[in-house]
Amino acid sequence: MIKIFQVDAFTDTLFSGNPAAVCPLDKWLPDATMQSIAAENNLAETAFFVPNEEGFDLRWFTPTVEVDLCGHATLATAHILFEELNHSEENIYFNTKSGVLIVTKIQQGLRMDFPADIPKVINGNKFITEGLQVTPLEVLRGKDDYLAILSSQSEIENIQPNLQLIAQLKSRGLVVSAPGKEVDFVSRCFFPQSGVDEDPVTGSAHTMLTPYWSAKLKKDTLSARQLSRRGGKLVCATHEDRVLLYGTAKIYLRGTIEVG
Repeated sequence: MIKIFQVDAFTDTLFSGNPAAVCPLDKWLPDATMQSIAAENNLAETAFFVPNEEGFDLRWFTPTVEVDLCGHATLATAHILFEELNHSEENIYFNTKSGVLIVTKIQQGLRMDFPADIPKVINGNKFITEGLQVTPLEVLRGKDDYLAILSSQSEIENIQPNLQLIAQLKSRGLVVSAPGKEVDFVSRCFFPQSGVDEDPVTGSAHTMLTPYWSAKLKKDTLSARQLSRRGGKLVCATHEDRVLLYGTAKIYLRGTIEVG
């Protein structure tokens, strides 16, 4: 029997934000088993963690692949450790494929400390232009994703993507962003090649969006909103070569699963 939690991340209200499953483990299950659990959950991400001497090893799976970084499932995992599993220290140290991630409990919720992903300007890509059915002002490439910059929030809201074309990009996915009306910037995130057509709220994408908009707007701390159907809000900050993401979460489900 394995404990499982489902958590709505980057929200303080159930049925919004981005849902993630979290499975605490004493030791790693076979990779194929964890991938099968993630496929069965059919959420954007399922997180698995095991204790180590410094904190915890943490891995994330979409319904189809393991990924190197996931923000909302990290937030969900930390929320479970603090609220359900009685983690008593102020910080949680997660060892991951993207290095050490630090989550700190603060009065307003949780603060995540991630490595910054500085995107580089590239030439346009037909799969991006044709996939979005709009010509971006600028196209950039981060560590995992492409980033297309549009002119306005309304353009972001009105995108009707051709996911078959976007799936042909050799990347985890495509992030689109523009200045916001009531926040500093808005975004949407499409990951069909990773088994997630549109992600509700993507913490990892904000490790790329935050340094981009921080430089453009000449601000260290920014407010952001992801314009998916569920929607989500974030506060983001740059700190040297790191990005700080602030968020809250709500537990939706507590249960157990059987794999044998």
